[in-house]
Amino acid sequence: MKYFKKLVGDTIYLSPRNSEDVEIFTKWLNDFQVTDGTGRSGLMVTLNDEKAYLEKNHDNENYYFVIVTLENDEMIGTISLEKINYRNRSAKLGIFIGDETYRGKGIGKEAIHLILDYGFNYLNLNSIQLSVLSFNERAITCYKKCGFKEAGRLREDYYLNGKYYDKILMDILRSEFHETYIRNKYIK
Repeated sequence: MKYFKKLVGDTIYLSPRNSEDVEIFTKWLNDFQVTDGTGRSGLMVTLNDEKAYLEKNHDNENYYFVIVTLENDEMIGTISLEKINYRNRSAKLGIFIGDETYRGKGIGKEAIHLILDYGFNYLNLNSIQLSVLSFNERAITCYKKCGFKEAGRLREDYYLNGKYYDKILMDILRSEFHETYIRNKYIK
């Protein structure tokens, strides 16, 4: 695959997502280790379904990236800013690390910092929000380290493997984000 260094960090970069990655995404989206944490375990994703999704979701209203290692240009996950509301200057963040060998190594935190920098300083967003399931302690810890705060909770909103879990709503405001993480900025 060919990737492009749109947002460069210390160990990874974010590249625009493309439909050539369809087989890897289909594999990840049928892996309970990935989908249990994202709330997609009840879905079955075929190669044709994912190809149609990737082709359909290329637009200027949403920002879809793949997470790629700087060391060997290997795609290991995805991150996005979606449902952008330009009047309210808000967006929803989505992320997962599909390649299990890179989970728990700080890659998600670095990817989130890159996309927050981009969202606040290039897209002029004021609020970036996400939702996370209450059992996903690793993700909750990561989001808090990135500056997200709990904004609300939908009790027993998600059913998984015979049990109901809360959906936690989190957000971060522009005024709470103070660092720069994009290493390939022209204007520092």
